[in-house]
Amino acid sequence: MRLKDKVAIVTGGGVGIGKAYAHGLAKEGAKVIVADIQDGEAKKVADEIKATGGEAKAVYVDVTSVEKTQAMAQAAITTYGRIDILVNNAGLYSALKKKNFMEIDGEEWDSVMAVNVKGLWHCVKAVYPAMKQQGKGKIINISSGTVLGGSPLFLHYVSSKSAVIGFTRALAREVGGDKICVNSIMPGLTISSANQEGVMTAEQLADRRKRRAIQRDQYPADLVGTVIFLASDDSDFMTGQSIAVDGGMNMH
Repeated sequence: MRLKDKVAIVTGGGVGIGKAYAHGLAKEGAKVIVADIQDGEAKKVADEIKATGGEAKAVYVDVTSVEKTQAMAQAAITTYGRIDILVNNAGLYSALKKKNFMEIDGEEWDSVMAVNVKGLWHCVKAVYPAMKQQGKGKIINISSGTVLGGSPLFLHYVSSKSAVIGFTRALAREVGGDKICVNSIMPGLTISSANQEGVMTAEQLADRRKRRAIQRDQYPADLVGTVIFLASDDSDFMTGQSIAVDGGMNMH
């Protein structure tokens, strides 16, 4: 088990892709803090992990809140004594409707940035003292393949996920001396119960498959291996990188 005795926090870990990350990390031996604004869903995931012999604790978090993110980090320290891994996965996406940039109002723009960019900053500030003290840590930020393709009608979302890449690079420079690695993943369109069922038509999904080098749908399980690699000692000399995991839709 590659993550035995490591402690991982997964934000947005109660649903969708985050749920897959939480289960995948636990299978590799990590003790997982399943952090989500949907605390009922987080409890279900923690219970599922415990039922299969893993260790997990559900924690309510709103990443737009300094206090809540600090409490999340404190819960990890109180329960497991350390924080080795942060998967910054919580984000606003499925609740957004496609619309022309002229139709997006300021309130919606700000809410996307508050969760998808500022939320990462809050979570990093919360876990950094523990990682610095330990002399090691892994921060994994979830960006999006929409950055590479410039997906239309989601200007605020694509802008926020582009910011994640800049955030990752700049933070990697600042914390490299503390032996903290900061990397990001750019998933392709991933079919999960939390965000995609019924959102795209069969024709749109077929077109997406055709444009991939590996011509099939993408599922949460396709992303788990990359998260485990970035969370493990195998990636100790890798930082500031953004990895596209999308079946060869984008190559950069």
